[in-house]
Amino acid sequence: MLRVRLRALVYDRRTTVAVIAVVLLAGCSGAVPVPTDDAEPTATPDSTVEGPAWNVTVSHVVDGDTVDIRYANGSTETVRLLGVDTPETGSTPVSTGEFEGIPDTEAGRDHLRAWGERATDFAERELAGEKVRLVVDPEADRRGGYGRLLAYIYVDGENFNRALLIDGYARLYDSEFTRRNEFAASERTARREGVGLWAFPSDAA
Repeated sequence: MLRVRLRALVYDRRTTVAVIAVVLLAGCSGAVPVPTDDAEPTATPDSTVEGPAWNVTVSHVVDGDTVDIRYANGSTETVRLLGVDTPETGSTPVSTGEFEGIPDTEAGRDHLRAWGERATDFAERELAGEKVRLVVDPEADRRGGYGRLLAYIYVDGENFNRALLIDGYARLYDSEFTRRNEFAASERTARREGVGLWAFPSDAA
């Protein structure tokens, strides 16, 4: 009877070790759950950020507020930066009405288009090819109108979305998200101090 008990104990220990090994291998594999239109992310959120998060690489900068990213498992995603809106570039019409204080004139539109290009250049300098932290916000919509993932991007611990507001590359996008009040304050400061796109000369209207 004692031998039977010992064999059972050894078996239980081997089973436990095997289960622990499987769990550890799964946690170290680097596999990343990719969010889809109808699925919730399963990553464990960091305690210092707003929601589920992934380490990703920025593979391409589309413009100042849109980037393509690559997960650790090789899958890709287009990300629209949450809570901010940079001016349109190229042949896309510029809506001056969205940027309070910028007149709806040719000079106003040229001003915004130029700052749209600068926002793109800034994003390329800071993000292109970089490993960053991608974070979704539980209070915000998961996807935008074009199916793009809405998220924050952190670079070396700094929220890049908010940096666009602080440096005057973007306006606050009117939507619901956790850091909306903080983002609104950053935009107000940039406007008050005439930073970036808010530095439209009064005699150029």
